Amino acid sequence: MKRTLSILSTLLMSLPFITAAQEKTPLKLVATIPLPGLKDGDFDHFAVDLDGHRLFLTAEENDKLEILDSKTNQVVHRMQDIKAPHAILFRKDLKKLFVVEGDASAVKIYDSDSYKPLGEVKVSIDADSIAYDAATSYMYVVNGGREAHTPYSLISVIDTNNAKKLRDIKISSDHVEAIVLEKSGPRMFLNITGQNAVGVMDRNKSELSAKWPLPAGDKLNVAMAFDEANHRLFVVTRNPGKLIVLNSDDGKVIADIPAVGMVDDASYDAKHKRIYLAGDGFLDVFEQKDADHYVLLAKIPGAFRAKTGILVPELNRYYLAVPHHAGKEAEVRVYDIQP
Repeated sequence: MKRTLSILSTLLMSLPFITAAQEKTPLKLVATIPLPGLKDGDFDHFAVDLDGHRLFLTAEENDKLEILDSKTNQVVHRMQDIKAPHAILFRKDLKKLFVVEGDASAVKIYDSDSYKPLGEVKVSIDADSIAYDAATSYMYVVNGGREAHTPYSLISVIDTNNAKKLRDIKISSDHVEAIVLEKSGPRMFLNITGQNAVGVMDRNKSELSAKWPLPAGDKLNVAMAFDEANHRLFVVTRNPGKLIVLNSDDGKVIADIPAVGMVDDASYDAKHKRIYLAGDGFLDVFEQKDADHYVLLAKIPGAFRAKTGILVPELNRYYLAVPHHAGKEAEVRVYDIQP
């Protein structure tokens, strides 16, 4: 009995420390937004309208686009019959949404207030990832490849001011994923997933200037983020789950760290020096000690295939989309970023 009381006393005394450790998390769940009426199936990407307090979320396998209010944490509208939506670009100045619809082989354009269709720009089938250059108003769209049954993929350059495709850049791989753009120069980095490599291109040209192979055994590089100030490119693989840090000047591998699997979205938090990886079952948060050193800060429970997330630094928030699964309703989890 004395031994039992002693154990209980020790546990009770340690509870404040356990609670404090649990509360000291880089992300604090503050709200959950239910998404009723969706069936099983992946989400793909978010976009944000800061002034309008809206979040746009593509429910890829449900053929829908969800519009959420970031102040009230509620669904305010649902766009129906969107053909396998992937990435979204919101142009506040034009009051337009550019939605990459993979099964429609097009970038569809909608009025961002009424959500009525305004037109489209045709691309190849399986259009997916994008990058946007605000300086030129050009959108770069990955399309073609595997679903098009071609040994190459395309990056289509679209002038969003005039809703016109300017050219196609051919990449000699049937699988290309994320693209990020350099702001201080003309370079574009892309995950050449079919070759387990990262491509580097001057976006004023139509050919690669360099191709950096990933470390041996690291495959399926899908997500990417960029710390331009420190010249660090973050590449995330799925087989196995890894965070790979490259020097963006020469492609040298700085770090190669185990991470959650099936990551689709990676975000770099410049203010808090963190990298957020949304994957299957967990949301991994890595801390950037300095440009050359990285550690896993937290492994936050996620959900089945909850691999779509977005960091909104202006709101000090991170959003994670959780698909419908095993009878549980789809939802978006809202996290406050903790110092």
